[in-house]
Amino acid sequence: MASVPKKIQKADICPLKMKDALFTYFVLFVVFGLAQGRVVRVSEGPLVRVEGQVVSLRCDVSDYEGPSEQDFDWKVLRGDQWVQLISTFDLGFADRSMQGRVDTGDISVERLGPAAAELRIRGLTPADSATYRCSTPSTDSVIKGNYKADVQLTVIGDSLKVVPSTPPAMVPEGGPLQLRCNATRDVLNHAYTHLSLTWSVGSGAGAEDILTFGPDGEVRVGGGTSQRYEDGGIRLDLRGGGAYGLVLTQALPGDGGMYTCTAREWSREVGGAWQQILERSVEMGEVRVTPTAESLAVSVEEANATLSVDDTLNLTCSAAADDRPALGLEVTWLLNPAPGGDPAEPRVVAHMSRDGVAEGASEAVGVARVGAGSFRLLVRGVGQDDTGLYSCRVRAWIHRSGGDWYQAAEKTSDPVQVLVTLKDPDFRVTLLDGVTPQFSGDPTELRCQVTGVSGLGGGRLGVSWLYAEAVPGDVTGGGASITIAGLDAQGNLRAAEGYRDRVENGLLVLSRTEPDSFRLRLLRTLDTDMGAYSCAVSAWSPARSGGWERGKEVRSQPLNVFWIPKSPRVSVAARRLREATSAGATFEMSCQLTAQNLQDPGYSVVIQMEESLGGQTRKVLSLSADSVLGLEEWSELDRMVLEKTGHKEFRFRLYRAQASDRGFYYCAVTAWTRDPSPGNAWTKATSTESNKVHITFADTGPVFNVSVRSDTSSVSPWETAKMQCVVAVLGASPGPDDVSYEVRWYLNRGLDSATLLATVDRWGVVRKGLRNGSSDCSVERVDARTYVLSTHNTQDSDAGQYYCTATPWTRSPTGAWTRGRDLTSARIHLTVNFALWDSMQRPLLFGAGVALAVGLLSILLGLVCTRCCCRKALQTPRPQHPLTDMEME
Repeated sequence: MASVPKKIQKADICPLKMKDALFTYFVLFVVFGLAQGRVVRVSEGPLVRVEGQVVSLRCDVSDYEGPSEQDFDWKVLRGDQWVQLISTFDLGFADRSMQGRVDTGDISVERLGPAAAELRIRGLTPADSATYRCSTPSTDSVIKGNYKADVQLTVIGDSLKVVPSTPPAMVPEGGPLQLRCNATRDVLNHAYTHLSLTWSVGSGAGAEDILTFGPDGEVRVGGGTSQRYEDGGIRLDLRGGGAYGLVLTQALPGDGGMYTCTAREWSREVGGAWQQILERSVEMGEVRVTPTAESLAVSVEEANATLSVDDTLNLTCSAAADDRPALGLEVTWLLNPAPGGDPAEPRVVAHMSRDGVAEGASEAVGVARVGAGSFRLLVRGVGQDDTGLYSCRVRAWIHRSGGDWYQAAEKTSDPVQVLVTLKDPDFRVTLLDGVTPQFSGDPTELRCQVTGVSGLGGGRLGVSWLYAEAVPGDVTGGGASITIAGLDAQGNLRAAEGYRDRVENGLLVLSRTEPDSFRLRLLRTLDTDMGAYSCAVSAWSPARSGGWERGKEVRSQPLNVFWIPKSPRVSVAARRLREATSAGATFEMSCQLTAQNLQDPGYSVVIQMEESLGGQTRKVLSLSADSVLGLEEWSELDRMVLEKTGHKEFRFRLYRAQASDRGFYYCAVTAWTRDPSPGNAWTKATSTESNKVHITFADTGPVFNVSVRSDTSSVSPWETAKMQCVVAVLGASPGPDDVSYEVRWYLNRGLDSATLLATVDRWGVVRKGLRNGSSDCSVERVDARTYVLSTHNTQDSDAGQYYCTATPWTRSPTGAWTRGRDLTSARIHLTVNFALWDSMQRPLLFGAGVALAVGLLSILLGLVCTRCCCRKALQTPRPQHPLTDMEME
């Protein structure tokens, strides 16, 4: 009974082991079955190529293990044997039968990347039609996937032939251009390949494709010709049997150039993609499109004609173009009234559109087509305004295939002159002198008188005023005349460019005083206006088309306008009106002007002052020619008045005269005239100065003096230097409330100018000037007339000469404050000493203290370490035994 359970257990265990093994095999199968292995791919075939060309067979490998760079072996199937071609790893891989082509490079392999290579075969022959295999040696740990791939190559013969038809060398613009080309190949190749044909124009890199037909029967048009193809301007002419034709229904000037026919042979590969396997181009020939403008001829058949008023003008315009298709002709008759006039601004007489519609036609003017390219102009009842140069302008239009028109050419015929004569009226012209200027600025008036008028009828008279440079006594009219301004028959004024501003500003006036009398007036005659003047009177008669037309013109004898130029003169006299006998009094001075040879002048006055005769001049107050008051080099406008009391008189008043105001005063006068140009700006004429008027009075007040002193003339750096500015009063001293001082401190470091350090005004307000950036200064008033300057933290830049200036202000019994003269003290020199010991004391003491502190700290640390760390070693117990006691005893 004991063995039965053992058998049962063994029987149970075996099925379990088999189940586990089967499950393991199933999992491995699924894992390795689903795992992606190495994949080798080649160009999808079958491939078709042409004999003599080059074929490239690409081979790629992916999903592999091992190094990133893989090797490739190529073989070819000959019969039922695989013949080795070439390898990227083994240089001697090629079979002996293939080694010659490998050595010559006809068969080669080129790496395209670590996992891609390309087999190249040059000079294909029909014998190269075979199956080619690409294989990769295994670098994987487990063999999985595919390691080789095959592709079928078929080599067909080169039988493509392209034979073009030579196009015409010259094609007129708008004419058709046919481009024919025959492209054929071997009938056996029809099973493998298809053809496409491309027409292009141009040479080299600049060639542009016009149209391509095939290989799938579709048409592809170049970007610049797509619209023409849609409009029917470009179309295909397929006649079969390899005959292909392209027709440009209307050639344009840009269609000229070298035309090329290109045939391409294509094969359809796997997936439907087209592969070009052969291309052959042949030049068809050079084509030149002659523009219509080269052959378009336009002329007026009639020669120059002379007509009388109310005659009929008959002119015929002929337009022709050689070997041109039907053109749409637009005709315009133009009239240039003046020979040699601007051809860009002719007058349009009549116009006919390309559709034959006459524009601008009337009973008097008509235009009609009388034949192919012939157009007639009729003008009935001509007048003098019809005189001029007639020309015919023709615009040639070509109708596009899309339905619209474009202008191909424009040409204007040579003009023919038509003269319409009229019996001129008879009259005489005389120029009279009305007002003669005596000097510059005076008015000038001239009168043009017309007498003996006959034959004018319903006409009118116009006038033109002329000017020419001349010298006194010249009766010939001087040099070439220029037109100043004129009046036409309707009284319209037209001024020349150089006189237009004067006319607009009213300085030059033209008028018609009577039907036969004209007047010219210059309100202000300039020196440049001197010369010879004349007037030209013209007869105007009514024009047939409305308005007025100009006829006969009669010019007067010149009349000279001259005067002797006189220089402007101005003199001024200054006289005292009120004397300043003491400080605080009022001074008044008058400046009286006398002027000559000036027309409506204006005057500007500047009051100037000299402290002593010939001394420095200071400008006090000014008044411009426009009566604008200005303060010049003075600081107190409230004490001064400058006013214009008459046309040529000015008065200057100085209130509360002070001692500092004493000196010599005079007037500087400038005479100005108005510029006739726009704006009427002032122009300087002349200037002068008056005599000098002296302001002097005794100074009965106290006499002040200022001095500066200092306790020491040298200081050390960073110390404070103090200096005193003391104002002394000599004579009777005013009360403390009746005197005040302005004090200013200066430092001169040897430069050109002194530096202002600080100021104290008479109200006690302190203001500091510019100094160096590290030291500072202060000013304090220690008593009534002593001011102390303290320079703190002195440096080398504070060395130099110090001085002070004081200005006393005293109050009179009336309560008016009077400013005294500026007083300047003597100079004292301050030196900033650099003492070595003094500068080193503090650093040395500081260093010694730090060194002593560090030493004491080191000793203290040593004692602490000794007491704490070495205590046990120093306190070793002495051994106790009897001998020690005896020795001690």
